[in-house]
Amino acid sequence: MTRRLSLFISWICTALLVAIPLAALYFLVNIGAFAALTQKSIGLAVDWSTVVAWQWYALWAITFLYVSIGLLGFFYLRRPFANFARGELFNSANSRDLRRFSILLFVQALAKPIHFAAASVLLSANHSAGNKILSISVGSNEVRMIAIAVIIWVVSNLLIEGCKLQSENQQFV
Repeated sequence: MTRRLSLFISWICTALLVAIPLAALYFLVNIGAFAALTQKSIGLAVDWSTVVAWQWYALWAITFLYVSIGLLGFFYLRRPFANFARGELFNSANSRDLRRFSILLFVQALAKPIHFAAASVLLSANHSAGNKILSISVGSNEVRMIAIAVIIWVVSNLLIEGCKLQSENQQFV
């Protein structure tokens, strides 16, 4: 069961590694769809009639940078789960990749409030003086992501110890 679940997780990561860039390209080509999605989801008191094309493209760029952190994380998460599916549990490559994933998850949790603040400033840049917006939001999701990143870091260290124990056990046989 563990091998099947690991293979499934590996496939999901691979699918996301393909789907996310394709979605980003779609939104780059169809910036109107990106604008509509942003207007529905961002929850800021922005006068949308003042937002011009360069702002949408700039927002797309900073959003793609933010999403790329997670995309790179999926790349590093896919590799150890592919190894787990093959029965390779305790090796330094798995630990290193899980550690990289945990670092990227931590960085993305820290980058989320910065991304939201940059988006609020960018989208309100054309507002009149006194009506520009700087919105910074930190919530329980960011705290949760940081906690998960730390847990994965600890698990990656446990994998290193497991690798050492496996090596010692093989020497006795």
